[in-house]
Amino acid sequence: MASSYLPSAYSATQRRSSQTSDNPVTAGPLYPGLVPAPNPRPIFQFLAFGLFILLGLLQFLPATHFRDPFDPSRNWVPLHSNLSSPVKFILCTFFAQARNFMLREFDARNGDGGGDDGMVHVVSWMDCLDLRVLAVLANSTLSSSSYPELVSFHFFIPGGNEDKVPFYKLKVLFPHSNLEIHGQEQVKEIVRIAFSDEQYAKPSYEEIVPFIIPTVHQFLSKFIYVSANVIMKARVEELIGVDLDDYAIATAEDCSQRLKTYVNSDVLDAIQRSVSKPWVSETPYAKDTCLPDLSVLVINARKLDKDIVETVLWWSKALNLRERTDQKNLALALALYNRYLKLSSSWLVKDITSSEVNNSMIIYYDGPKTSCIKSISGSASEYSHGNVWTQYLPSISDRILGS
Repeated sequence: MASSYLPSAYSATQRRSSQTSDNPVTAGPLYPGLVPAPNPRPIFQFLAFGLFILLGLLQFLPATHFRDPFDPSRNWVPLHSNLSSPVKFILCTFFAQARNFMLREFDARNGDGGGDDGMVHVVSWMDCLDLRVLAVLANSTLSSSSYPELVSFHFFIPGGNEDKVPFYKLKVLFPHSNLEIHGQEQVKEIVRIAFSDEQYAKPSYEEIVPFIIPTVHQFLSKFIYVSANVIMKARVEELIGVDLDDYAIATAEDCSQRLKTYVNSDVLDAIQRSVSKPWVSETPYAKDTCLPDLSVLVINARKLDKDIVETVLWWSKALNLRERTDQKNLALALALYNRYLKLSSSWLVKDITSSEVNNSMIIYYDGPKTSCIKSISGSASEYSHGNVWTQYLPSISDRILGS
């Protein structure tokens, strides 16, 4: 069987080889039903590449309309750019987006920058509503910023959850701004419950809410809290870049107000020696310590102590503080003792009557006095009427906001 198999297989192989070699020209395609693909012309390859580049550039074209998120009918609202040419607008948009991307990359690497979305969040609270004051704060901040498109305002006003009229009025004045209006009830409820003991003085809402707001609005991971009645002459983005590796709070100090003015140092020393609490200093309190200015704060909510409200309440009871002292909440100042980063004195809010006002980066609102511009550090009656505020109000503001 094996001997007959090999010769036959060999002869068959020979026959196939001879047939192939005898007719090399007449051999047809292996699959005659398929047609070879044509070679594309270079001009079409060039056009396809150009179309790809064009589609990529379209994403940088300026938007012409936007949908109002608070409009139930979701109507389109036209945008009007104040830039002189489309090319300039495209370039500005490109560089703004590039910087936004770089800022997000920096935040991701360092874990400590703007918000998670790369924006500079500015938060403010108003016990009563004066849109003119908020407009001055917003316009002065935007006018002074190198990157106003990255500034996002969060204004907490009475009735902000129900009444959208203030939002529409401010949006008419600043159509290209990132601006949100929030209600106050959730935050106020936390304060009311925590300080329900009427026996002891409780802080004003404006003093304590910067430390409570991030527990209610957790998207505010890092933000700048600014008292509503200030005029921002500095680049607010410089504050958000402050290194808070070892602290959750940063603020400037007011050395015209010192700890020894409001509390006896012997009392503090006695408390320090006899009480073991995480918020009580292990070393004697320095009686010449300057008090923090709570008008401007940088807050990293991720590192913020959860016991800040408990600490303020404890100090009120420890010092038997039954009423406020000269508009200063001593309990809050002691709760923050050695627990914040000290900013440069240039970030201290100045009164317009101060000799340093021209060199200050933040000054108090100097417009007409209303109950809404009562500041943390003093009453509105302390400040003279000036005209700096008029530089930051558009000419149509009276018609829109009301006189």
